This record gives sequence, C-alpha cells and structure tokens, in this order.
Amino acid sequence: MQQTKDIHNNFSKHEAFLDDIIINYDSKGEDYGNQKRNSLKLFKLNDKTLNVKSFRIPNVINQIAYRFFRKSKAQRSFEYAKQLQSLNVGTPQPIAYYEFKTLFLFKKSYYISEHLECDLTYRELIHDFNYPDYNTILRAFTRFTFNLHEKGIKFLDHSPGNTLIKKTENGYDFFLVDLNRMEFKQLGFEERMKNFARLSKYREMVEIMSDEYAKSYNKPYKEVFDLMWKEVQVFRNKHEGKQRLKKRLKFWKK
Repeated sequence: MQQTKDIHNNFSKHEAFLDDIIINYDSKGEDYGNQKRNSLKLFKLNDKTLNVKSFRIPNVINQIAYRFFRKSKAQRSFEYAKQLQSLNVGTPQPIAYYEFKTLFLFKKSYYISEHLECDLTYRELIHDFNYPDYNTILRAFTRFTFNLHEKGIKFLDHSPGNTLIKKTENGYDFFLVDLNRMEFKQLGFEERMKNFARLSKYREMVEIMSDEYAKSYNKPYKEVFDLMWKEVQVFRNKHEGKQRLKKRLKFWKK
C-alpha cells in the first residue's frame, strides 16, 4: 500500500506522532460526533487536541478517479484550509493529510486539524428561535457569508452544521469545517443567493438574512429576499422529493 502525506510546517516535528495516529486510528483516540459516512476521533498532543477525520473508502469508480484524476477529500480539505487562512477566513488550524493507495485504486484518507471548541453552530439558530442574542448572531453570520462571497469563496457545503461560532468580547467569530467542497472564483448575485439555499427553510430567518445581506451588498431588500427565498424553496422541493423516493424504495424492499 502506497502512502502519501503532507504535514504543515508548524507540525513537522510531530511527524512520528501523527504517523502513529493514522496507523493505529482504529484502536486509539476518542470517538467524536455522529458521522453517517465518515468517522471523527480526537487525540491529545501536549496541550492541543487534534481532530482526525477518516474518510470512508469510495466506490470503485471514485477509487480510480481519486487515484489518477482528482484530489482526494482529505487533500482538498487540507489545501482549502490553508487557502482560507491566507484570506483571513476562520477555520480550525490544518495540520496534515494522509492517503493510502494501491497501484490502481485509491483507498483510505485522513484529514488532521486542531480541534476547535465552539459555543454553538448555525444549527442551534434553526432549532431555537429564542437562543440568546439570536438576531445579532444571525446578522453577524450573514455578514460573514457576504465576506466569503466578496473574497471569491463559494462554500458548497454551506449548511447548518458546518459553521462553528465562538462568542468573543467584540461579538462573534465564525469558522468553517467540512471543507472538501469549495470553489474560489468571482460570484454573481444568483450564485450568492443560491449559497443560502441549504441554511434554513424558515421564512423569518431568510427575511433577516436577506435584510442584512441587502445592506451589505447595497441591493434592494425585496430583490435579495425574492431570489434567496426562491433558491431555498427550489432546494427544499428537491430535498423533500429525494426523501419521498427513499421512503418508497424502503417500502418496496420490505
């Protein structure tokens, strides 16, 4: 099995420790979170906690694609994290990525970052409209998203669990996670609004985000809201259609 890895310069002195984490991933570390497709574990390194994401082995077609034609999810996560940092966008400190391949197929991959303790994620705002400082946080999150767009960052997995939020003396700081699907380019108005589609199905949240985005973007509120709400509904219809199809398939399998 061939191994590929890249370790951030700041952590190169810990290479042996990182190698051991990956080699013994299944038997060491502390399980973290509920991951459906991949797994997360925490490991202690002196006074730091490392977050290691193990990506499951892809299907055969993608094993070939990742082996010869595409960068792996682990490599993209590592490189995108460094690119975000260069643009002054919050994300947990990237440490390393590891890949394992055979002659013709791609197998396992791992992404290591510093574990970041947060006060909440965007998801809390969906489930608790009475969350303390609710309006302030939602508006700050909207400005954060606007700044991503202004810097040419299209976060394709801009969904409720993928933004960590920390309260500070000056307000709130935001950190992106699950970074393997991103694009870096100039974004037009429609793409910007579509980037909000997965964040909330609740009209009142979309109204607040539209109001704040319109102020930042210097566009009429109605124009921003109409397109943002349209993109939310398009996404919800597709999502609910997929869920209905899954239920039917489960029924016929019984």
